[in-house]
Amino acid sequence: MPSINKQRVALSVFFFLSGFNFSSWASRIPTIKTSLDLNEAELGTVLLTLPVSSLIGLPLSGWLVSKLETRVPLTVAMIINAVCLSFIGFASDSDTFTLVIVLFLFALSLRVFNIAMNTQAITLQKQFSRKINGSFHGLWSTGGIIGVGFTTLLISLNVPIVPHLLTVSGLTILIVLVSYRHLLRNDLSASGNKLVLGKPDPYILYLGLLVFFAAVCEGGMFDWSGIYFQEVVKEEVFTAGYLIFMSFMALSRFVSDRIIDKIGMGTTYVMSSLLIFSGIGLSILYPSFWPAMVGFSLVGFGTASVVPMTYTLAGASPKYSPGIAISLVGTFGIIGMLAGPPIIGYLAHAFNLKVSFMAFALSGIMLIPISQLFFKLERGKLVTKE
Repeated sequence: MPSINKQRVALSVFFFLSGFNFSSWASRIPTIKTSLDLNEAELGTVLLTLPVSSLIGLPLSGWLVSKLETRVPLTVAMIINAVCLSFIGFASDSDTFTLVIVLFLFALSLRVFNIAMNTQAITLQKQFSRKINGSFHGLWSTGGIIGVGFTTLLISLNVPIVPHLLTVSGLTILIVLVSYRHLLRNDLSASGNKLVLGKPDPYILYLGLLVFFAAVCEGGMFDWSGIYFQEVVKEEVFTAGYLIFMSFMALSRFVSDRIIDKIGMGTTYVMSSLLIFSGIGLSILYPSFWPAMVGFSLVGFGTASVVPMTYTLAGASPKYSPGIAISLVGTFGIIGMLAGPPIIGYLAHAFNLKVSFMAFALSGIMLIPISQLFFKLERGKLVTKE
């Protein structure tokens, strides 16, 4: 197999494992909530640990991808993340403070390997004549589907959280150690590796906001879809909503590259926005099994293409190297993904879970004006150059 294809396969394995591990954690949140006897606000406070950790990890992740080959922080951080995943299981049977400490380390390692992984993807994309970035994110979603499916099976068999997460952790470490040697090498950028402080770069700011609002929807759906189906839809198999959301997200990401080629990025952002808004609206207005399933499907299809599409644009930043640009834009995304769940928790505690889901609809509709501002900026630069 040619080296470039081996690199693509190895990186695909990391994307798959990332999705599998994250969904293994997220689909066990109802278990953790029950085990520690947390209400919605208390759960929201616990989940707030993740975006705080991510913010602290911004300078670390940016420095690592600018100083080292990305395969090094990618591999080390994913192994640490897998170990933290197993500790989450033990912490859920311990106390809230221990869980917060473990989640802090879990999110910090997630931050580092996510930036390194996406930087590798953008660099590898440049060696292919066709778009491949969407397929990487499709494998992330596929890993998520299999992860939640595996969790659903174990829950139905009454398997406790500790052996579940220990198994996932062990398999991840083994596969990472085997795949590491095939990752892309010598991918340090020669320029654009210095973070410039001062007035925000509009190019990065608009892309960051796009990823932020998409990630609020993703993160919130990951962490609260099971609870929504459990408490609002009253479905005993509470992972059903999460599973359908992840399935349609994966489907969309595997076809997103072709969709973008057909209708363009600008139209894709608008389409994604409308799908998210209508899917959430359907789930709120008709909170029964099939309407909620259709609604979550639309949300999954709508959110799917935003992050890979925006990371591709970030990799073409005129000011920063791909690693730094993706680290900056990824900061917005990780904060959105990890800040969305606690926000929903506070809103649910103050009002109710149905009302709190309106935050997702608002986040989805924000993709339209922000994407229009970004492409207006790009057209303005093009006219200036001409």
